[in-house]
Amino acid sequence: MEAPQDIPSNFENGFKPFLKSLPDDTIVYVIYIIDSKLADAQIRSRLNIVLQAANVLIKKYLKDYIWQRDDFKLALKREDGTWLLRGRSNFGDSSADEWLIVYLIRELSKQYPDAWMRVSDTDGEFLLIEAANALPKWLNPEIAEHRVWINKGELRIIPMEKNTSSSRNLTVKQALAAISSSPSTLIHSSLIEEEAFYRIRDHPKAISETLHYSVITIPRRIAYILHEKPSYISAATEAFYLRDPIALRPLQQDSPSALTFPPTDFISTSIAFTKVGYAQLKSQEFPPPQSWQNQLPKSASAKEATGVEIGMKLSCGFEMLVSDPQNQDKKDVREIMLLLEDIESGEESLPTDKQIQTWSHQDDNDAWLDINYEDFERELAGKTAPKATKKETGPSAGFGDKSAQENLRKMVERFEAFMNDEDAGAEGINMDDMDFDDDEDDDEDEEDTDEEDKDVSFDEQEFAKMMREMMGMPPNDTSSAKELTRKVEELDSDSDDEQEVDEIRKLSERMEQELNESGALNLDPTPRKVRATKLSNGKGKEKTSEDSGEDSEDEGGEVDIDYNLAKNMLEAFKGQTGMAGPAGNLMGLMGVRMPRDEQDEDDK
Repeated sequence: MEAPQDIPSNFENGFKPFLKSLPDDTIVYVIYIIDSKLADAQIRSRLNIVLQAANVLIKKYLKDYIWQRDDFKLALKREDGTWLLRGRSNFGDSSADEWLIVYLIRELSKQYPDAWMRVSDTDGEFLLIEAANALPKWLNPEIAEHRVWINKGELRIIPMEKNTSSSRNLTVKQALAAISSSPSTLIHSSLIEEEAFYRIRDHPKAISETLHYSVITIPRRIAYILHEKPSYISAATEAFYLRDPIALRPLQQDSPSALTFPPTDFISTSIAFTKVGYAQLKSQEFPPPQSWQNQLPKSASAKEATGVEIGMKLSCGFEMLVSDPQNQDKKDVREIMLLLEDIESGEESLPTDKQIQTWSHQDDNDAWLDINYEDFERELAGKTAPKATKKETGPSAGFGDKSAQENLRKMVERFEAFMNDEDAGAEGINMDDMDFDDDEDDDEDEEDTDEEDKDVSFDEQEFAKMMREMMGMPPNDTSSAKELTRKVEELDSDSDDEQEVDEIRKLSERMEQELNESGALNLDPTPRKVRATKLSNGKGKEKTSEDSGEDSEDEGGEVDIDYNLAKNMLEAFKGQTGMAGPAGNLMGLMGVRMPRDEQDEDDK
């Protein structure tokens, strides 16, 4: 079968060999047993043992976990005469779900040395995309399919064949044969592995950090349903978040009693959200629909009002979920309707106020949603932050959560590396054989376009200058100052009025002094290296990578290059309003996946 025509030239563009078979936001995971001594029936038995071990891991780590869409599930299958375990999960907007699956697969591989596992998603070999900066030159997207495997908790890569005239992708059979015949030749690089598994470095501790508990006000029927199975909240949240005018029709009724979940009999209780789901509910503007007009309970404080508003949004999500005919065959909807039928028939009863008081009342701080740009600047600069109060000290101190901070720093590091790479210019790119398009195309229009492109010139220095200005980085030269000096020299040689020349010279010196103070004439194009402040055990103790002397200079008004770069990059991405644009494309080339845009408070 012929390879797709539009394969990107590097991993940071993404690699999509499964584009025709996988929907968006989907991860596929496969497990093989490779042991030449085992017969076919023995391999099947071995896989059943691995399947049981996977269920043990699920019970161990995922007891209270809430998936955004699909959960982790393996099934025994037979493909091309080989037994294997295969699973597929749609993780939606929650990349945490995808990386949790990677963690489970890696932990499973540690228990069974003869089990060889691989993961891929809509982008293809996404583990290599994560490790793009550490990959050898020969390992490009055109030959990477089926070469990346996880065994004994390590990342293994099948090397390129020595006796082949051209590079090519491997089929599954070829990959399994290579592993079986010569497993010792597989490449294991600690650097590649560290980059590929970077996002699961804090697992399993990070698993519990994906949930957010909040006290909200909701109808008693919904509280009962969520108490029976907390995972129903994901489907209801998504129904609200992806709503359309047709889905809103049931909520436009004049009579609230006609609703499946009428806005009556309210209670306040703690509900477990995924962080993605909580952000989706809180961030959207949604006035009460017709059926909820004048039905909301009164709030004594701003915090209670927030709980009432989120509860209203969640209740509307449940109503849209069960009312949409397209959802009637979904497992969650069928189960919810059965619970409601049991209540109507009297087989089950709604919880009393006394019972609800015994439930959890955990109410987490949602400061992780906010980014304070002053804290953000200090974090990047490695400066000592002001002493935090008891309320501010802890996991919520600083801007966003720890993961957001580290992702932003990594974005800045990759962009700086890109801008300072002397080999990354238009004339300095090192091309290998796989970077050239070897497809034959006789289209005359394309040939005409190529001839026109020859007349187009590219000014590399001008492009670099524009990029640096856009990102808030310092200029790479002092052409303005040199031009001013040249004019002074001309005046000095041609003018007979020495007094006028002295005045111009003094003016030039003052201008140069001001430019030096602002850092505009800094001849060192390399951005200064900084480390972010680290919090120790959430107690507000901080470590800095710069001495107090350097800090005092920074506080004297020097522009923080890293801060400006990241701030301008995020603002440029936000300006795309969720659509494709130069900022998103540029960061995509460097392997940075930008978050979805959220509307600022000022825009509301």
